[in-house]
Amino acid sequence: MRKLIYLLLILLATIRVNAQDTLFRFALASDTHIGNKSGAEDLERTVLDINNHPDIAFVLFSGDITEFGSDEEIQLAKSIISKLNKPWYIVPGNHDSNWSESGCNTFLNVFGGETFSFRYKGYWFLGTSCGPNMRMGPGQVPREDLTWLKEQLRKEKDKKVPVIFVNHYPQDSALNNWYEQLEMLKDRNLKAILCGHGHANRKYDFEGIPGIMCRSNLRAKADTGAYNIISLVHDSLVFNERVPGGATLPAWHTVSIPVAATPQWVANPHRPSYAVNSQYTQVKERWSVQEPGDIGGGVAIADGKVVYSNTTGQIKAVHLASGKTIWQFKTKGKIYSTPLIYDNKVIVPGTDAQVYCLDLNTGKLRWRQSADKAIVASAALYKGLAIVAASDGHCRAYNIADGKLQWDFDSVHNFVQTRPLIYQDKVYFGSWGNDFYALDAATGKRVWTWNSGATNRMFSAAACWPVATGGRVFIAAPDQYLTALDAATGQVLWRKHDKQEWVRESMGLSADSNKVYVKTMQGHILGLDTHASGQEVIWRSPLEMGYEICPTAINQYQDVVYIPSQSGIISALAAKDGAVLWRHKISNCLLNNITAVDAHTVITCSADGRLVCLTY
Repeated sequence: MRKLIYLLLILLATIRVNAQDTLFRFALASDTHIGNKSGAEDLERTVLDINNHPDIAFVLFSGDITEFGSDEEIQLAKSIISKLNKPWYIVPGNHDSNWSESGCNTFLNVFGGETFSFRYKGYWFLGTSCGPNMRMGPGQVPREDLTWLKEQLRKEKDKKVPVIFVNHYPQDSALNNWYEQLEMLKDRNLKAILCGHGHANRKYDFEGIPGIMCRSNLRAKADTGAYNIISLVHDSLVFNERVPGGATLPAWHTVSIPVAATPQWVANPHRPSYAVNSQYTQVKERWSVQEPGDIGGGVAIADGKVVYSNTTGQIKAVHLASGKTIWQFKTKGKIYSTPLIYDNKVIVPGTDAQVYCLDLNTGKLRWRQSADKAIVASAALYKGLAIVAASDGHCRAYNIADGKLQWDFDSVHNFVQTRPLIYQDKVYFGSWGNDFYALDAATGKRVWTWNSGATNRMFSAAACWPVATGGRVFIAAPDQYLTALDAATGQVLWRKHDKQEWVRESMGLSADSNKVYVKTMQGHILGLDTHASGQEVIWRSPLEMGYEICPTAINQYQDVVYIPSQSGIISALAAKDGAVLWRHKISNCLLNNITAVDAHTVITCSADGRLVCLTY
């Protein structure tokens, strides 16, 4: 009886506020994960329930709308959300963008945007998207979204307007560039920051600003999912979890947000350290470029030019000596591929389902070919052919001289993200369908296909750039296995999951082909014997990087091995023993590529749109 009375008292203390006390109510549904076994049904129930609540003014969706970011999942999510009988606003999360077969274009096109800005009863709601986009790593707000946010704030001169901000990730170091976003908002009347990602209702403090994580809409182990109803009552936000078709639970959190009060930001908050640059003073930045969008691929260098692309759809060439722009070419979609240069021509596949061939000297279009879906993979070179695998189930070879289709393999399961490996007249690549392919490079005919047996497609060896030597092909995958396959037959020679050293997709081959370099999730670099009958370590570098999942390839030039990181640090190691030669930080976001120009110069780029020339 006492327990019952206690529960009643708690209920009375947290009763839903009366309508006359409430300025407005809105709903927040997060992490719907359409594609998950119960995702669609859980979202259908939530939409029906919200429609039956006329006092809910609008609905926010704070990311991870889908499980895998596929076109089919996004279309299904839109068809369910469109049944709402009131306004709704949406931003994507990492699940929508990391594995996107369209290079994040389908979400943009289907939902009409990746950000939102609207006013309601004197409050300004702002939302930005969150990756990582097409690259496994910590969360990251795309550079183009930061550019958008800066412009939104520039246009609003009244800094007293109360702001409620929404992003999928918490605004802390789990997000590589959290501080850039918060710095933009520091002179604003920011009242609260709403997020998802953690699948649970939680209270946060983001550098002095109230942060609120809202639960996933998925049912998990319960009978049904749930969402949050958020009420603005006097000067407070009140959070109630709502079970569709069931009860509105007692308020689990109340945030005081007096309109007239000035936000009390924490003084001297944590920021990423660049102290490593003071330790290795022999490394200098000769020049740098900051793009208005992300850089999703690597660079190609030829004839004194550095060619790269960005997610605003531009292909650019800059002077190797100065970083000054020589030419630029605009496409109709984001680009995540690394350019291929051959015979004064630049080959760049794009997410607008086009393969572009540009003149290296002028940037003029030489030819263009179309696929049936977006292309997020990079082109590989074989005897004057550009080999390109798309998201439409095809891998094609084009004659670089005139663009004519040489061959077309049409049986790829799911989409391709990697740069194919050319070895012994064969093309090797993985897809996000758990398959790994070997094709005849001259004809496109299938030689063999290998499958790891994984049932989860997120374990596919699709993001690594494979390496090969001695008749063996080496691949690393998110299932934390390193696998050596017979290059001729696809037979597994050995396959290793180390319980202490979890490999991921970042790997490379030594200049003498005697070592395959791998990076572990624990942040260690191993040099493994390419001739051994199993995973045998030749050396283990003393480098300690901390938790690491950046998938970027490892490169060697002469006697130096260049290691990319998810936090914008290049590490240069001695090829003979892994000793640390130098380190340099250019950004706090993951590196897409490290390309040596000569023994004293490297070009690198980070996912937040920085292109840098380093000398040492």
